[in-house]
Amino acid sequence: MKKLALIALVAFIGFAAQAQQAKISFKEDTVDYGTIAKGSDGVRVFEFTNTGDAPLIISDVKSSCGCTVPKKPDGPIAPGASSSIQVKYDTNRVGPIRKTVTVYSNASEPMVALKIKGEVVSDSTSVLEKS
Repeated sequence: MKKLALIALVAFIGFAAQAQQAKISFKEDTVDYGTIAKGSDGVRVFEFTNTGDAPLIISDVKSSCGCTVPKKPDGPIAPGASSSIQVKYDTNRVGPIRKTVTVYSNASEPMVALKIKGEVVSDSTSVLEKS
């Protein structure tokens, strides 16, 4: 009888622990810079909401190279609250943009890969020609 009660207690604790979990839901998982001029503003934002029922903690955000600098939000994001991850791409590098930003958190999906894409051209005339 004691074994049965112990098994039931362990099962309940396991179920209760799973009941509350953060969940990260991004508005978009890809940011398209389009065709932009060399030296233009390289800051873009990934917006997200914690659609879970526990606080969301973003522990780290890493980019696939040093030309992309992500900035994670400070502190936990409450259930139902929204926030953003800022990404700054070095637009002094001419050529195509194809980078990945990886978000690490305590969410039900603990690792999410976000993408940035586009093309940096050498002058504003080229931007008008490609539009």
